[in-house]
Amino acid sequence: MILDANKRTFPPFSLTRLLTTCFGTGTGERVCILIDLPNPADVEDFSFLEDETLSIQNYGHETFYQGFKAGGLEAMNWTGGELYAYQETGGSNLDMEDACYDVEGNLLSLDRDIYTKYDIILTVSTFSATAPLTAKCKEFGFRGATLHGLNQIILDTGLAVDYAIVSQEAERIRRGLTKADRFEIDFEVESEIYTLVLHTNGQEAQKSHGLCPAGKADVANLPAGEVYFVPESADGVFPFKYDESTIGLLHVKDGMIYKSQFVYGDYAEIEDHNRRLKEDPMIGAIGELGFGTQVLPFSGRDIQDEKILGTIHVATGRDDHLGGKITPDLFKEHKNASHDDVLYAPHKTPEIRLPEARMIKNGETTVLIHHYQPSEYLVGLIDASDQ
Repeated sequence: MILDANKRTFPPFSLTRLLTTCFGTGTGERVCILIDLPNPADVEDFSFLEDETLSIQNYGHETFYQGFKAGGLEAMNWTGGELYAYQETGGSNLDMEDACYDVEGNLLSLDRDIYTKYDIILTVSTFSATAPLTAKCKEFGFRGATLHGLNQIILDTGLAVDYAIVSQEAERIRRGLTKADRFEIDFEVESEIYTLVLHTNGQEAQKSHGLCPAGKADVANLPAGEVYFVPESADGVFPFKYDESTIGLLHVKDGMIYKSQFVYGDYAEIEDHNRRLKEDPMIGAIGELGFGTQVLPFSGRDIQDEKILGTIHVATGRDDHLGGKITPDLFKEHKNASHDDVLYAPHKTPEIRLPEARMIKNGETTVLIHHYQPSEYLVGLIDASDQ
């Protein structure tokens, strides 16, 4: 297989191909697009399009709303195609306010006017809405997809691929990692090695693969392509990049980050993190371990970059949308009940090296990643025939 994304050829983006593959051939389903805005009333008469800082929402309008109007609905055998705006949450996977607006300026309710009246909901947003929409789809029975952080690179690559193939490859890796006892990740910072151990205790691996077929209420996260676990516990130390100048070491015991240790940069950021951990310890809960499964170019957006083969991400916070038990009500404040992916990738964290990531399963140790490159084992899983 081609492991260099720069040598891979991607087909032109096709709205119909993407949605038909992900959701299946339409049978008259009603679809809509949701976007988040700092002021959701700005969706009236599409006035938000005049704001160049809202490029993600502009893609939602141009790619999906206009795409549907230009024949996409008929090609999909769908109906509807309306666009609505809700208040941006300010954080990854925080619950959404119920109020929303249509393009005529009418104030509506997500629960009453959207979730109950649409079969498929596509959300193009600045902040991820996967966790709250997953909860809502189980309550109201719709299907959907979240596409936060959308940009041109993602459109041209991560959303242009064949998701039937993405799903097959993710399943092969899932089978190769499932029921592992634990994972060990070595990080190198300032010539020192630190190790985080995540205990999965024979847990069945899960996959984000982009397919959301009829008959099951579910929300796909696009671009997709990862295998993940909800760790039962974790211990050790792992580095965290606060910004371009600050690195801290996060100390973990019994699945919880309990302190951050200063390495270099702005010490005030370390102090603030430790204060927050003391005030609301659940923000330090380790909620996910994920491995990318696709060969894609880096987009500068975690939504795609965490799906790239050779990268790894550890998430903190709520994990109920992944089948975990960390729910928003466990946090002392609503604003803390987020799910935040911490991505380790050569372009994102060049100060943090990844000497090795290992899987321990049935008493055997298997190397999965070496210096941000997939091991022969991982590549072999993808190349294997799908028997």
